[in-house]
Amino acid sequence: MNDELDKRLYVYRADLADERLEGKVQAARFVKGELGTICVPSITLRSAPDRELGVETEALFGEEIDIFEEANGWAWIQLLKDGYVGYVPVDAIAHGFKKISHIVGHPRTFLYPEADMKKRPLACLSMGSRLDIVDETEGNGIRFLLTRDGQAIVERHCRHFKAFSGPDFVNHAGRLLETPYRWGGASAFGIDCSGLVQFAMFMAGKYVKRDSDMQAATIGEVLDPGEDFSGLQRGDLIFWKGHVAIAEDNQTIIHANGYSMSVSREPLKQAVQRIEPFYGMPTLCRRP
Repeated sequence: MNDELDKRLYVYRADLADERLEGKVQAARFVKGELGTICVPSITLRSAPDRELGVETEALFGEEIDIFEEANGWAWIQLLKDGYVGYVPVDAIAHGFKKISHIVGHPRTFLYPEADMKKRPLACLSMGSRLDIVDETEGNGIRFLLTRDGQAIVERHCRHFKAFSGPDFVNHAGRLLETPYRWGGASAFGIDCSGLVQFAMFMAGKYVKRDSDMQAATIGEVLDPGEDFSGLQRGDLIFWKGHVAIAEDNQTIIHANGYSMSVSREPLKQAVQRIEPFYGMPTLCRRP
């Protein structure tokens, strides 16, 4: 038995575990996850069923999940996009399969009760939210897409789910400049350093792990950037202990950081000098 599997990525406790882990971990009961989706604009996943503790990551509207337990107002779930495990309030999830045809491609947009921009929005959705679109129409000269639930969203703010806009994920990171920094955030409402890497890559059609230690172990290939970082190219990742940044070129980075409390563009050498007293020098560079 292996009781040392990373609980961020594997569903198991002493009383309950994913049936796929039977024989690998000890648990009183093994169950199969039930497919569902996130039905609120965004929700924080927590490491424990407590609204004040253990912020882990964030899930967005329409995101697919496996549901393993519902108890005392909380659901224990696993995100299908990256395998992350956590607890969310039960009113943030919907059971069953939901077709995903489109994705929000604008940093933020509104979901309306009908195809009229003057109506009070039902919700604000982040880039990356998934939608089930069944029709389209026009209202006051604006093209709207209509969801299966009869709600409307501006067509220009969306794209087909599989119509990713090319491999240059740095462009997507740049579109989130000045987004507030938020620990555990993974949306255009607020985001952290590794969330920015994962989010930008997802928008470019590439699925990667959530946390910086996972990314440092799995994304692309390790590279030698040279003593002055002159060997870096656009899209390379620079890792510190507990932090990651995206190279815009060999002189500039984009990163979500606690210094500016936002997604910001910063000269690489300046960032290295600023960060060094607190977290040391970069530990690793990787090329996706």
